[in-house]
Amino acid sequence: MTFKRNLFFKTVRSSLFDGRLSRDQVEGISTVLDCFESRTDVPDSRWRAYILATAHHETGATMQPVRETFAKSDDRAIAILDSAYGRGRLPSVSVPYWRRDAEGKSWLGRGLVQLTHRANYARMTELTGIDLLADPDRAMETGVAAEIVVVGMIRGSFTGKRLSDYFTVARTDWTGARRIINGRDRAAIVAGYAKAYHAAITLSAPDGQPGGLLA
Repeated sequence: MTFKRNLFFKTVRSSLFDGRLSRDQVEGISTVLDCFESRTDVPDSRWRAYILATAHHETGATMQPVRETFAKSDDRAIAILDSAYGRGRLPSVSVPYWRRDAEGKSWLGRGLVQLTHRANYARMTELTGIDLLADPDRAMETGVAAEIVVVGMIRGSFTGKRLSDYFTVARTDWTGARRIINGRDRAAIVAGYAKAYHAAITLSAPDGQPGGLLA
């Protein structure tokens, strides 16, 4: 028996979306689930749950790719970031990476998880085979964004930490896994989302499927 998507959506609709799921939310989640099913390197249901939880948090539960600051356009995002930088509200930023380069491209954050800086777009281009250097705005395509978040969290591309550091046969660390993306920021909140997604995945698994792994 295959993964019961209808049951999965019924479960997360209640546990994570206050009883309502929009078409865009369903489409975004479905795209990530499709990405899981097309790969052989993300078999653990905890990995899948934590990826979904990360997308949930980073997109404000829209489950659609977003720009940094949640702006509707690059120009607006750049303006917001410039304003924050000018007021000293981005102390960790030494170079305003969001400003357009000589080719007119901005390397601001985009996706289901924020991919920032040209070097990271280059790295993800190598890993996914999708030419994000030619068109960084492709990270706003749902399918591309799903590939980025899945590959990046498996390979440790964002911070050097990866899913296999926190979810193994001997370890399940829902809170510590936040280091894959952003240190300890909102770690408990994301852990709560992940546990809810994992419960839905487990409930919807094929009959007889072990709880840890999901083919």
